[in-house]
Amino acid sequence: MQEDPEERIAADRMLKRIEELYGFVPLVNEVLSERPDMFIPAVRLGKAVLEGKGDLDRRTRYLAAVAAATAVGGEHCIKVQMEHAIKAGATKDELMETMMIGSYMAMTRSQSYAFRRLSERFPDE
Repeated sequence: MQEDPEERIAADRMLKRIEELYGFVPLVNEVLSERPDMFIPAVRLGKAVLEGKGDLDRRTRYLAAVAAATAVGGEHCIKVQMEHAIKAGATKDELMETMMIGSYMAMTRSQSYAFRRLSERFPDE
């Protein structure tokens, strides 16, 4: 695919900003940046969701990100989002509760799938 030179410049700027913010470039961003046409919209969406204007304050947004990362088992995302939450004022106890919520949601999801199959197999019991 032919790369747009302006998109490459924009992607490189975004990568530099990400590195300044995190102290490193996460692997997902590094790999995705090979396709600026996909990378640029992904970064903009992430920024809008986590840092955009809205009713949730920054701390709450990053706590929600920690819960979601915990639920899907995103070990690297947990680390990054946890640091953002701490910088936004989250405490160790808040992070623990947030992680327990994410863990609980993952557990009940798997139970929901499994118990549906069990109920289908034994409908009259």
